[in-house]
Amino acid sequence: MPLPHHNPGPLRFGANYVPSSGWFYGWLDQPADAARRDFEDLAGIGLDHVRVFPVWPWIQPNRTLIRRRGIDDLLAVIDAAAEFGLSVAVDLLQGHLSSFDFLPSWVLTWHRRGLFTDPDVRAGLVTYVDTLTREIATRDNVFAVTLGNEVNNLYPANPTTIGDSRSWAEELLGAARAAAPGLLTLHSLYDATWYDPDHPFHPADNVDLGDLTTVHSWVFNGVSAIDGPLGPATVTHADYLVELAAATSPDPSRPVWLQEVGVPRPDVPEPDAAAFVSRMLEAVTPNPALWGVTWWCSHDLDRSLADFPEREYDLGLFTVDHRPKPAARELAAAVKERRDRATRRRALVCDVDLRAEPERRAEIAPGSPFHAAWVRLRQDGPLAIVTAARAADPAHLAARGIDTVLDRH
Repeated sequence: MPLPHHNPGPLRFGANYVPSSGWFYGWLDQPADAARRDFEDLAGIGLDHVRVFPVWPWIQPNRTLIRRRGIDDLLAVIDAAAEFGLSVAVDLLQGHLSSFDFLPSWVLTWHRRGLFTDPDVRAGLVTYVDTLTREIATRDNVFAVTLGNEVNNLYPANPTTIGDSRSWAEELLGAARAAAPGLLTLHSLYDATWYDPDHPFHPADNVDLGDLTTVHSWVFNGVSAIDGPLGPATVTHADYLVELAAATSPDPSRPVWLQEVGVPRPDVPEPDAAAFVSRMLEAVTPNPALWGVTWWCSHDLDRSLADFPEREYDLGLFTVDHRPKPAARELAAAVKERRDRATRRRALVCDVDLRAEPERRAEIAPGSPFHAAWVRLRQDGPLAIVTAARAADPAHLAARGIDTVLDRH
């Protein structure tokens, strides 16, 4: 499968699949039967792909046991997606889902072993990744495999260092790539890797590991407190993350997948949801680095299920009884419009080299002087970010569609 590059054609639009019946616990029943109705919802608003999350300990409950039934359930869900014209990306290590961690007993209790550092755990994970990746590669509508859903959320319960985190990801990505050379292999991290100076997952790992970069944009990270639910900092946060990723990559043509973005309450109150979606998509979709947008999430969480953070219950494009919400209507409009990418842009120079100076991550975090300058200038149109080292490189600037370099902040 050829890798996508900047301006690869129409943007991809999809959803992170959360079953409408039973949340991810639905994987314990007959997931494909319920999934068909859910996939009909998503195909009906023009989406072209889903990202699915089989739950790791239910497939590998023992280090040397991988359940055939768990694999078959996953394949049945993938086949159900194909019935509605949906391609599929599979996340392997769940791992962390909606504030809960799902870990098998063989890494817990008196067996407690570090997920990122213990050699037996890593060997078990290599087997898991190899087995599942080979199985899903038999389906023509599968296009990508991601190691897991924000695996850096499993720290600090599982201690690690930047070196251990990187070698862990390299080992598992290598196993996935060897098992299925035709699939995109990806590494997904939540935004502490960009903003937290002490975080043991390096920002360069986002852009060096895997076949394209993924970013997850959530405005409950403090962005919405800067200027409110519809303020310029809030509605451009997704675009800001895409730009940080593009600026950090040594490859100016490396695509960036906005793999998670959503409308979290109370940061974005229900009356503002439609406007937030519209303005956020208007800001990010012209970005020439953007590969696609995958919404979190497909369906709401049934309020009969207890102990979730309040914001988790209402993130769906659809309710549990399949009614489209304002976010679904706005996303459908963006899919239909198929906006053009920006071809010429200004760029703001960033003096923080995230590759060499991860300890300076706070200097580009939301609310920092650099972020404030970017938000202010972004209101006048698309605005790239370029590192000081690349600001004088005409070939790099041309490859990223940058024709004007503004004074460095």
